[in-house]
Amino acid sequence: MHTKRRHSATAERPAIRWAAAAVPLALSLLLIACTAEPAATPSPTASTTPVASPTATTTPTAVAGQLNPDGTATDNQPFFDSVNQALIASNPAAGGVDFTSNLRTNGFDIAAMQVTPDITTVGVAADSIQFSVRWKDECLIGQYGQGQYKSVVTHVLGTGSCLIGQTRPIDW
Repeated sequence: MHTKRRHSATAERPAIRWAAAAVPLALSLLLIACTAEPAATPSPTASTTPVASPTATTTPTAVAGQLNPDGTATDNQPFFDSVNQALIASNPAAGGVDFTSNLRTNGFDIAAMQVTPDITTVGVAADSIQFSVRWKDECLIGQYGQGQYKSVVTHVLGTGSCLIGQTRPIDW
């Protein structure tokens, strides 16, 4: 009997060893699956300087000096950037009203704009402001603060707007 019991104990050891090795392996695979990056998706187009982007369509691409009402947001990003950068060059302290007024003056639809407050909820000047123009099913979004300007083209949010968070009314 002792031999049989010994044989039974040694037969159980490989199963225990396999289970002991399988648990960390399974946990590692689960951790990898949970932290793996999703499939690459196209990221928004960022721009710090006006650059004309090539297009495969027959729609003429806007250049930095003109608005293309029939074009896409990406087509109009160079003009959006040039308008905003010209404002910043002439007024480095430009705020939300300055940007929305300047965009309206240059042909963008004020009713399609959003802008974040220039003053934070605690009453100090915001480090940066964001402003947007909804262009069909896309958004031209600009950000200015601490002497830096950036822009991006993104899809419209599910809410139908371009900016997340608190925005302020725009005076017409």
